[in-house]
Amino acid sequence: MQSTLRLSSCSMLRVCKNPRVPRRREQLIHYNRFFASSAFDKAFPPRHEFETRHIGPRQHEQTEMLDFLGVKSLDELTSKAVPKKIQLEKNLEIEDPVTEFELIKKITEIAEKNDVWRTYIGMGYHNCCVPHTIMRNIFENPGWTTQYTPYQPEIAQGRLESLLNYQTMICDLTGLEVANASLLDEGTAAAEALGLAYRFNKRKRVFVSDKVHPQTISVIATRATSLGLEMHVGDVFQLDTSAKDVAGILIQYPDTTGEMHDFQPLVDKVHSHGTLVCAAADLLSLAISKPPGEFGADVCIGTSQRFGVPLGYGGPHAGFFATKSKLVRLMPGRMIGVTRDADGREAYRLALQTREQHIRRDKATSNICTAQALLANMSAMYGLYHGPKGLKEIAERVHRLTLTLAEGLRVDGNEVIVKKFFDTVTVRPKMRIEQVQRTAEEKRINLRYNQDGTVGISLDETTKPEDVNDLFKIFSVDTTVEKVINDGLIEGKDLSSSHLNRTTPYLQHPVFNSYHSETRLVRYMKSLENKDISLVHSMIPLGSCTMKLNSTTEMMPCSLRGFTEIHPFVPATQSKGYQQLFLELEKDLCEITGYDSISFQPNSGAQGEYAGLRAIQCYHESRGDAGRQVCLIPVSAHGTNPASAQMAGMKVEPIGVRKDGSVDVEHLKDMTQKFKDNLSCLMITYPSTNGVFEETIGDVCELVHEAGGQVYLDGANMNAQVGLCRPGDYGSDVSHLNLHKTFCIPHGGGGPGMGPIGVKKHLAPFLPSHPVVDPTTGQIKVTQGVGAVSAAPYGSSAILPISWGYIKMMGSSGLRKATQVAILNANYMSKRLEGHYRTLYKGSTGLVAHEFILDVRDLKRSANIEAADIAKRLMDYGFHAPTMSWPVAGTLMIEPTESEDKVELDRFCDALILIRREIQEIEDGKMDAECNPLKMAPHTQEQVISDQWKRPYSRQLAAFPAPFVKGSTKMWPTVGRIDDIYGDQNLFCTCPPILPQQ
Repeated sequence: MQSTLRLSSCSMLRVCKNPRVPRRREQLIHYNRFFASSAFDKAFPPRHEFETRHIGPRQHEQTEMLDFLGVKSLDELTSKAVPKKIQLEKNLEIEDPVTEFELIKKITEIAEKNDVWRTYIGMGYHNCCVPHTIMRNIFENPGWTTQYTPYQPEIAQGRLESLLNYQTMICDLTGLEVANASLLDEGTAAAEALGLAYRFNKRKRVFVSDKVHPQTISVIATRATSLGLEMHVGDVFQLDTSAKDVAGILIQYPDTTGEMHDFQPLVDKVHSHGTLVCAAADLLSLAISKPPGEFGADVCIGTSQRFGVPLGYGGPHAGFFATKSKLVRLMPGRMIGVTRDADGREAYRLALQTREQHIRRDKATSNICTAQALLANMSAMYGLYHGPKGLKEIAERVHRLTLTLAEGLRVDGNEVIVKKFFDTVTVRPKMRIEQVQRTAEEKRINLRYNQDGTVGISLDETTKPEDVNDLFKIFSVDTTVEKVINDGLIEGKDLSSSHLNRTTPYLQHPVFNSYHSETRLVRYMKSLENKDISLVHSMIPLGSCTMKLNSTTEMMPCSLRGFTEIHPFVPATQSKGYQQLFLELEKDLCEITGYDSISFQPNSGAQGEYAGLRAIQCYHESRGDAGRQVCLIPVSAHGTNPASAQMAGMKVEPIGVRKDGSVDVEHLKDMTQKFKDNLSCLMITYPSTNGVFEETIGDVCELVHEAGGQVYLDGANMNAQVGLCRPGDYGSDVSHLNLHKTFCIPHGGGGPGMGPIGVKKHLAPFLPSHPVVDPTTGQIKVTQGVGAVSAAPYGSSAILPISWGYIKMMGSSGLRKATQVAILNANYMSKRLEGHYRTLYKGSTGLVAHEFILDVRDLKRSANIEAADIAKRLMDYGFHAPTMSWPVAGTLMIEPTESEDKVELDRFCDALILIRREIQEIEDGKMDAECNPLKMAPHTQEQVISDQWKRPYSRQLAAFPAPFVKGSTKMWPTVGRIDDIYGDQNLFCTCPPILPQQ
């Protein structure tokens, strides 16, 4: 700020030479001296207002906590917690922080550099009308965006119900029996579908239609290479599967040219040879066309983006995945199931795949951890708002406009190549394509220009008749929509006159036929929101998940038109704002991590792991070391680590940990020697998953490098490092960064997420590529490449302004202080709980990092109380549970973050201390061992006000166990304890039928 106020010497010279201001020289010298003095700094101190908004504890609270820990300052605390060998010796070279109001001005200017044209490129991305009530009440609502994944279902019934609606909608539209609660995007879903086929019949060949969208083909190719699958791309109708060696085929419906085929004969043929059929379908088209389930598809995938989710330059968007019941246990991702609670009432929970990668590790179905829950909820509400009748009307309107366009072009001499279509036509124009492109650019319209001289045009919900008239003019067609209709050119040519017409009903459940007015929908959305705990209620102290403030100022840019209405494949000249954002964020993240390059393509942490491991593998292969396939992983690592390594084609070998929770360096030495000729990498989390800064991290990295391997450092715990140490400095070669953790993107009830990877210079050539847009330049590519890990070149671009804004508003000192306070909060809580619970692991100085593990395993023996019982009881105190039984079974892992103030930390500690006293009463025989507040938790309002209260403890103790749990702020669980066993034995994953009243 000072540099902008001070007058330069050149400015002084210009002023002093001006004859009209002869007496200004002495004044200017005085002003410049004042600006350079400490007096100026005192009069106008730098504004770091956002830092004080983001960091929870006030200065006096920080002092109190430091005194409690016996240290004098944050610097002293962190110098003790962080090994001196890796501590940064300089401040991060990041711009001085801007205020919240300055940031909004700056980001608005960047958004306006994105030039929004009318875009008809298609390829799986379509503009749509996002209902404002859904935009405001879900997408822009912290009550929906700041929830965590519903691993504690009793306080997540709202979003679980909404996600069940989503699954039901997908099942109905696709004609298949079961669906999950979203994947990352269409490309990922397609790769997972063919992976399912491989797991089903163990065949090593997969076949992809050459009419599948090119970005999807590229994602599949990347995945097939690492899994050792033989992938073929070609004319699916010429495919011979009689050798019974093809695991599965992927078709596009409608295909990338817009053509809709009758796939029934093909499906029957390949099924006779034991091959599975996977269909990538357009969800809106299924409102009027035969669903894939009816022509025999085993799996149907796609994106639900055009159901009320902005384009956002490619994401975040929810990918959908539906399949036949017989394949349900092979299905990746999360699925919502119907079960019952302790009182026998209907309830919802995550079913089957709930964090199953943490149990099965390298044998997991997939490495999917983040879903796209927030976007799936938006799509579900879009389906509810419009209902079956409204969806059909939208689909028919888009289809009729496309028919009108096609017939108008055809009668004027243009060749419309597709015969049966929904919303996309491919045209060979009668004029030179350069003339078409020039006229389109004059009208600020984007079309898809194919290498064979054809032009693709995809219409959508936002297209109006006047837009089609402009398209006619681009092709020099002298007609209008009105004339084509009046001449009867489209009569009898729509899908309703075809055997591809949909004849089966869909969305018949009352939930899709009850909320068509805004009044009803708003009340329904609010009723679901009120059933869930989010950060608007209380702290969510999940270890390794970093549930910190997602500030309003960071979130606001995500709704700016310049960011929301950009197609991912527009020319780079139209996305200059996004390109500036990417460059600035990459520069800052490289400075924070010590890496040299960043790829923003991975759109989840697990996707980042996979992309980073593929980069390592490609690096080894480029050096003639293709035999390096072994990945060493400590047994305490995140479950996605071994799952990602397996997906990347590696052989996982575990490394032990010592009693203090650190990596067993001697075991690591033995393993690096054992596998020195085929060691690919070590995957390690730092600070460790056990919540401590290990002194030996530099030595560990050196050991691996000496054996010819690379170091993959899991960035999940980056919140303990920013401004204090950098992975790229102490030996790591690549990390993914959970932007939905350290860098403030909200968790969204289970997604979206972003997992960009940072790499050292030697790995930069092996970052993900893209077949349509080059992620390194933003330029449209003219040939298909390979190596995409996500469908969009920059992953979930539309949420990157959040992390960009966080860094810009915090600045170097703010980021460092945030890390220090995160470490302070964790150590304060750990010490406050001493004497009640034992912190399982501490560093050599007796300190933890930014999180810590409470060991409650002895309580099973002394009182028959488990971690799950404490987790459920915390709901009665108004809190979400810490991370439960991970990384050590039977423990609780707590991470308070820097955003929680001392009052909230104390409330949570008080809750745990009071719960320990309740356990003590069980141990002392003062409470019943079976029927006590912990075993019966959580307590619903209905239970507490019932006339039939027969429990041996009071209603007061059940529902209001602490002074801070008051009636006006009480968060009531809407169901009692979930019956997981019943849910597993009675798998039901769509909206339950409405039973008649008795």
